[in-house]
Amino acid sequence: MSQVRVRFAPSPTGYLHVGGARTALFNWLIARQSGGAFILRIEDTDRSRHVQDSLPKIVDDMRWLGLQWDEGPQVDGPYGPYFQSERLDAYTRDAQQLLDRGAAYYTWETSEELEALRSAAAAAKRPYKYRRPDPLPTVEQGLAARAAGKAVVVRFKMPDSDITVHDQILGDVELKRDELEDFVILKSDGWPTYHFAVVVDDHEMKVTHVLRGQEHLMNTPKHIALQQALGFATPAYAHLPIICNMDGSKMSKRDKERDLAKGLKPREIDVHDFRVAGYLPEALINFIALLGWSPGDDREILSRDELIQLYSVERVGKTSAKFDRDKLLDFNTKWAARVSPERLLEAFKDYLAVAQSPLAALDDRMLGRVLDVCKGFRTFADVEQKVGALFATDAAVQYEPDAVKKVLEKKDGAGYSVLERLLPMLEQIEPWSVESLDAAVKQFAEQHGVKLGDVAQPLRVALTGRTISPTIAETLDLLGRQATLARIRRCLGFRGAARVDGQVP
Repeated sequence: MSQVRVRFAPSPTGYLHVGGARTALFNWLIARQSGGAFILRIEDTDRSRHVQDSLPKIVDDMRWLGLQWDEGPQVDGPYGPYFQSERLDAYTRDAQQLLDRGAAYYTWETSEELEALRSAAAAAKRPYKYRRPDPLPTVEQGLAARAAGKAVVVRFKMPDSDITVHDQILGDVELKRDELEDFVILKSDGWPTYHFAVVVDDHEMKVTHVLRGQEHLMNTPKHIALQQALGFATPAYAHLPIICNMDGSKMSKRDKERDLAKGLKPREIDVHDFRVAGYLPEALINFIALLGWSPGDDREILSRDELIQLYSVERVGKTSAKFDRDKLLDFNTKWAARVSPERLLEAFKDYLAVAQSPLAALDDRMLGRVLDVCKGFRTFADVEQKVGALFATDAAVQYEPDAVKKVLEKKDGAGYSVLERLLPMLEQIEPWSVESLDAAVKQFAEQHGVKLGDVAQPLRVALTGRTISPTIAETLDLLGRQATLARIRRCLGFRGAARVDGQVP
């Protein structure tokens, strides 16, 4: 076929991992660069491992990344359906062809029998390999075993020859015949295995190029053998380098489980994690594009259009790529400063919605102002942390013990004293605006011979419970006159109060 056709085929057994997102991106770039088709196919044959809400999140996060598909779920295409669970007839048909030609056979070993063979191999200190029955069971014997209630599967008969994978990244990779074994293509319940379904689907969907992770490399000889047995064309293969943590360990969804077991904040692993953490999709796409690929110069900040123009499989490396979270944070900081105010507001609203933030109730004008006063932020989560207390109820504001101790209580309560003297001055300010508030705070500092920080910090703690907020004049103005005065009085009321469980009441 002259048209390039690529696919991304996630399983709804979990959310969209950043490694999967990179695979989707590289396929999408090839399709967009060539004017080809990008297919989203859902490989949902492993019913026992389904995560209930994973499919909607995968679809939603793909769209959030801007990786819209040309064919797939919710998009009409000529080679659907695009869910494997709806394609069982095709798998049954092609399996029967293999059975009829003697290229596949029925077998019905029990799980206990197979486990005994594995244990025997381990005891003999040799790798386990399924041994083909000799003679092969006949079709009639297989059907009789099924009728007798046995769990009958269909195994593919691997050819007695070496298989070479012509890989566009790794070069030729040869697997010897003695490394390959007959494998199951149809399970006893009639559902296909991954290896069989992917080959049938790639053929019927006219896939010309397969880009996927290196962890699939050892599966590819099985797929090539099936393609040859069924008379299918073999697509061009390219296996992408594995993504690792900075310590060299493979970046896995289990990292979050290990973090939780250690009492640590779990690292972001899935695309949705980064979305909820307040990253821009532009930054994440830009960053993961450079995991194993380089444009060939010193440029790093690249838009989607630039990636489409520059991308090539030939510049994908063979070695593992390291996921540098500090670098991603730097990318996000730069992208937040780079996009238009309108785009930044749109992305901020998406973050507030998925993070279920109370700031989502604010109107666009106020959200735009919040972003403006927080310029230079790293993630949207930083913005929320910086201004969140200004839009919370007084009762929801919790005073951090360290902030109270270091800012309000030290030097015999110097911070409280500043608030007591400042309160009457703030009560008289008119109009209540950034300009007048800024002038008043500076005037107070000059009149009392103190540093500006010795005025601003007690105010911050009194108003937010923390030492971080926008500039003090912006903080006062965003909070408003009545709330500002009420919170200062509330804070002064805590002076000398006993602490409960280390918290200021």
